[in-house]
Amino acid sequence: MSSIQADAVIIGGGFYGAAIAIYLAKERGLGRVILLEREPKLLCRASYNNQARVHNGYHYPRSFTTAFRSRVNFPRFVRDWPEAVTQDFIKLYAIARRNTKVTAKQFERFCHEIGARIEPAEAGLKKLFEPRLIEAVFLVEEYAFDSTRLAAWAMKELQESGVEVRLSTSAMSLSRDTGRGLQVTTRDRNGNSGSLQCRYLFNCTYSGLNQLSGDFPGTKTRLKHEITEMALVTAPQALAGLGVTVMDGPFFSMMPFPARGLHTLSHVRYTPHFSWQDEVGNDPYQKLREYERDSRVERMLRDVSRYMPAVRDAKHADSLFEVKTILQKNEGDDGRPILFEHHAELPGCYSVLGGKIDNIYDVLEKLDIEKFENVPER
Repeated sequence: MSSIQADAVIIGGGFYGAAIAIYLAKERGLGRVILLEREPKLLCRASYNNQARVHNGYHYPRSFTTAFRSRVNFPRFVRDWPEAVTQDFIKLYAIARRNTKVTAKQFERFCHEIGARIEPAEAGLKKLFEPRLIEAVFLVEEYAFDSTRLAAWAMKELQESGVEVRLSTSAMSLSRDTGRGLQVTTRDRNGNSGSLQCRYLFNCTYSGLNQLSGDFPGTKTRLKHEITEMALVTAPQALAGLGVTVMDGPFFSMMPFPARGLHTLSHVRYTPHFSWQDEVGNDPYQKLREYERDSRVERMLRDVSRYMPAVRDAKHADSLFEVKTILQKNEGDDGRPILFEHHAELPGCYSVLGGKIDNIYDVLEKLDIEKFENVPER
């Protein structure tokens, strides 16, 4: 098994892995950068199977830091990926009268504190909601993204940056290498094994962060996994040009999903099917492959239609099942900070995880202050 030398290897071809590979090649001048993705194409797992929301802070009244970072990152994301951002819909946030963790007044005050645009919705939009269950409806500024367009951007930029992309290739183990620093063993879809030697390695495998064998020490931050169902529906005419979130408690969101021309429907109670604590050797993706995937969309629609009667006419088109991973320490406050760990036991090895697509700027800011040896400074 011959070994190939590289300056950096990135494991995971989602949005974060692709963006980091491009950054290392274009902004930091690393010579040979190799990106490994075990699927046959980029951005086809967690980067695709999600709500496709470009957050602007509204979703996090119980985590000011996450909300504020979203407000900072929102205009940057819209500026940097305009071809992937969909803005041509009306976005509403509605506050429930019961079982909510934030009142309408509290939500308004929170939005003003983070500098997010908010105004009362007009009467015609308010009529879409059941007034006995909804206290107030607000017009806000929030967008959606098309992950297929982000994938097209990634492929083009990776090629232009000279990054070598290896699809259908899994990283199996990681070990110290006295000559080059780190050694990664790989396996392609045909079962062929390989070896890569590198000075730097970025583990961007999302739910699979702790599944590398060998000398990889695991993340110090504890992780929790959920198998989730994101329902895709054809919205009824009355809701076709809208995105709606009812909060803050056991409620729901209905957002445009540009990649399919449909709407996602997620429900705090029914979208998570089950959860477990992360542990080595318990592969989350294997759990997903073995899961029967019984849809809960009928229960979602039934509950959502109590708040928005027009949802009764929505048609279920498909469901996206995926593993969602969060930091265990933020389970209670809805915070979504990035995980960025430099493993001291393996110099040059980093683990990266983000809960929202706009968190990519938080990652790049972390990388800006990292020193890469034998690489020309910008």
